[in-house]
Amino acid sequence: DALRIMRQNQVRRLPVLDDEGKMVGMVSEMDLLYASPSPATSLSIYEMHYMLTRLEVDEVMSTDLITIAPDTLLEEAARIMADNKIGGLPVVEDGRLVGIITETDIFKVFLELLGGREKGLRLTVEMPERKGEIARMTTAIAKAGGNIIALGSFQGDDPTTGQMTVKVDQISAEALEAAMHDLDLEILHIQET
Repeated sequence: DALRIMRQNQVRRLPVLDDEGKMVGMVSEMDLLYASPSPATSLSIYEMHYMLTRLEVDEVMSTDLITIAPDTLLEEAARIMADNKIGGLPVVEDGRLVGIITETDIFKVFLELLGGREKGLRLTVEMPERKGEIARMTTAIAKAGGNIIALGSFQGDDPTTGQMTVKVDQISAEALEAAMHDLDLEILHIQET
């Protein structure tokens, strides 16, 4: 039944609540698939069906859960998920489940932050870790006629530099390259999207 509910609703995990509505566990699609008999089993189809109809969610669910509060910052939720190698976090308030944040939710925000659904030029430059460098770069883009759609910074291999990715429109690749050259910034990548 749990697997059917997941497939009907196109989700990969379900919270498990007790009679009072308190969260007592989480079951994932993988938990349920691992609990199913192997196709190489010597059991007959009738024996497998009988075993599966007796298997309950509480026998395969995870009970040692990491939860977050509704006011947890998105980057903190993402860090917890990455550090613990989990695909979803229950959001709990006053002992009650109020939602679940998943890796898909994080990917959607990441896509939005980088302007992944917008047309334009995606530029990545190596950026010195100095005060005011981002302001210099964005000012140069604006002066050259570019409109910044999205902006993101990433750590580089060298602690004295980072990488800045910017999505812009209303400017040609040549004008954007010239603006970065005037700032003496190394262009790592530029591509029309």
